Amino acid sequence: MKPSPLTYHRPRSIDEACEILARVAHEGKVLAGGQSLIPLLSMRLAAPAHLVDIGSIPRLDAVSASPELGVTFDALTTHTALEADASAAAVQPLLGRALRLVAHPTIRNRGTTVGSIVHADPSAEMPAVLALLGGTLTVRSVRGVREIRADELFAGPLESTLEPDEIATSVTVPPTRPGMGTAIDEIARRHGDYALVGVVAQVEVEDGAITSARMTYVSAGELGQVVDYSDALRGASATDDRDPMWQLVSEMARETVDTDADIHATARYRSQLVAALTGRVGFAAAQDAARDGTRMPMPTGGRS
Repeated sequence: MKPSPLTYHRPRSIDEACEILARVAHEGKVLAGGQSLIPLLSMRLAAPAHLVDIGSIPRLDAVSASPELGVTFDALTTHTALEADASAAAVQPLLGRALRLVAHPTIRNRGTTVGSIVHADPSAEMPAVLALLGGTLTVRSVRGVREIRADELFAGPLESTLEPDEIATSVTVPPTRPGMGTAIDEIARRHGDYALVGVVAQVEVEDGAITSARMTYVSAGELGQVVDYSDALRGASATDDRDPMWQLVSEMARETVDTDADIHATARYRSQLVAALTGRVGFAAAQDAARDGTRMPMPTGGRS
């Protein structure tokens, strides 16, 4: 299929792009990597009257990282570029770990991480990562610049709180800290598919025991939902997965995180995956914290 008729704009600066969006308002869509938007246009699930392509705007693909400020990546930074950035990996290892699960290399080479976050797909990894880390999105319009916290960004599936005239220009996520570990894993039917269920975990450890534990979910629960398991896991072993508290938190997740049925899986099966992955990924994050930031081998597969 082909997109419905539209007017194509190719601004050369952010200011020009903002001016165009201000004129076309609700009738415009911003195109960056295009790996989510182009299929929607082709299937006519989206039919904007104006397409604003920011792909030619210079100096909009930078990545910066510092142990004090965290990692900032711009709107045109591709998944591949961010995954390969050594400074970003050192400051916030969860980014690279999650990006390895995003779709296929071809999509990662063109798709942008900021675009994936703003697209707000509940089956995508990067919105869950942003929610768990508590990052911020910077947006621009002719009215100025503002920042949107992760807990204020997602309005629902495929819906964000950006105004129609705003362009997402960058995302910032905080750095990891000593004694903090992260992990991510997911179950997909085939390599490159959307995850049936995924879990992202951030755990803090002191003297070999859990002090805090928080997790988000992919293809389960509400978009952007962060579940705090700190009370349930406080004092649990970070090195012994036979500790009964890990089984307890798995059952707690089954009761806490809502799941839906679709053509790929029943709600009951997804609930079982939530329980199994919560314990597994939580313990992997705890081990990562216990090793004080030493990277863990990460799985391959999934998509976003």
